[in-house]
Amino acid sequence: MSYRQTPIDHHYFANERTGDFSVIGSAVPRTDARGHVTGRTEFFEDIRPAGLLHLKMHRSARHHARLVSVDTTAARAVPGVVTVLTHKDIPNNLYTPLKLIGVTPDDEPILAEGKVRYLGEPICAVVAETEAAALAGAAAVDVSYEDLPAVFDVEEALADGAPIVNEYHGRNYFTYEGHHCRRVRFGDVAAGFAAADHVFEWRYQSSPIEQAPVETTGCVVVPQPDGRLRIHSDTQACFFTLDNTALILGTDFNKLRIVGGTVGGGFGGKVDVVVEPVACVAAMTTNRPVKFVYSRHEEMQVSSPRAAERIYVKDGVMSDGTIVARQVIDYIDAGAYSRHTPYGTTKAAAHFPGPYRIPNVWIDCHCVFTNRTPSSAMRGFGVTIGDFAIESQMDRVAGELGMDPLRFRLHNAYRDGDMKAHRKAAEGTALIEVMQKAAELVGHELSEEDRRLSSVEGQ
Repeated sequence: MSYRQTPIDHHYFANERTGDFSVIGSAVPRTDARGHVTGRTEFFEDIRPAGLLHLKMHRSARHHARLVSVDTTAARAVPGVVTVLTHKDIPNNLYTPLKLIGVTPDDEPILAEGKVRYLGEPICAVVAETEAAALAGAAAVDVSYEDLPAVFDVEEALADGAPIVNEYHGRNYFTYEGHHCRRVRFGDVAAGFAAADHVFEWRYQSSPIEQAPVETTGCVVVPQPDGRLRIHSDTQACFFTLDNTALILGTDFNKLRIVGGTVGGGFGGKVDVVVEPVACVAAMTTNRPVKFVYSRHEEMQVSSPRAAERIYVKDGVMSDGTIVARQVIDYIDAGAYSRHTPYGTTKAAAHFPGPYRIPNVWIDCHCVFTNRTPSSAMRGFGVTIGDFAIESQMDRVAGELGMDPLRFRLHNAYRDGDMKAHRKAAEGTALIEVMQKAAELVGHELSEEDRRLSSVEGQ
């Protein structure tokens, strides 16, 4: 098969001084296309240094339990096993990835210490000459548990008397500026509902969604002669991974070098820094290269999915279709640890109540801890599921009013200059024009009045 490289015409690219955006709508070749189609692109698993060791995890068989004992004697006796790492071997075992921007306190062990809080939590790492030996060693670890009550439902987790999932927080919710949830208050919602001709409320629910990349999460760490560590990783955030790994190792940032940028699918699921730190410790301990890569089962079971959400949307609406009040209560399932979910919860609160001019808004977004796999980033996390709820709500309300759903949206769409619920004036909205154009493209008939609407106030 021949491959023809189209020369890059640099006049396509936007010039900041001239404002040339002719690249939009043009066929510009990807810089990595040739490598992908010829099979020459190098992924982290293509790195096969001499003396490579393999790391596999012994993971929790319980959702919530105290670790009575962890016996690695049989694992160390497996032929080919070089070493077994526990929490005692990790310099700074407690971490959270968002500590770099001061969002969350440390609340997650690299390797379990004292207890486990979700099924599949890593307890100890077995490092061996072959993958088969590492798997056999991991299976030979003997763990004794004292089972604890577990909680899996977000609202049950917030009820009085619910089992505490994560003692590092002391409660089953993340705290925002002293509040039990991320809040938005705008106008007088109670008065808005009282004045409304109709009040509609529905519940929306999503499940955890796995990103399912073709390439599973992993890395290869190679000790260098100068004492540095070269980390070949499929992380989506090289510097984020470098900085977090350095903090966990208690070492200077310049002692690590991340080689990455080529990701065989990630979609937000490869930003949690879950493989690099323990692989680095294994490489430092053995002074040999170490490979740690998830099996497909691990990728599906323990990699961070998109958080499940339960959303209640309540709207006060006039008979002409004007929304006068909206209340949103969102419960976001963080799983056992924070990771990126507190940030996603803030994004959710910032996105509600959607692109609509509503004078009275009440938003409570709860980041809830349960004994589920920790959730994290996935394309548009904190926004995507909220959009599903809001737009489903818009369709249902329009149906109850006997109103065209598109006209209902046009009637309530925010215009330039509208004050949004977060007290920021809307600008450059163009929502009305986009809906008008979409209607035209699909042959959806609009009234003359709707066609005259504009996002520019006063037109």
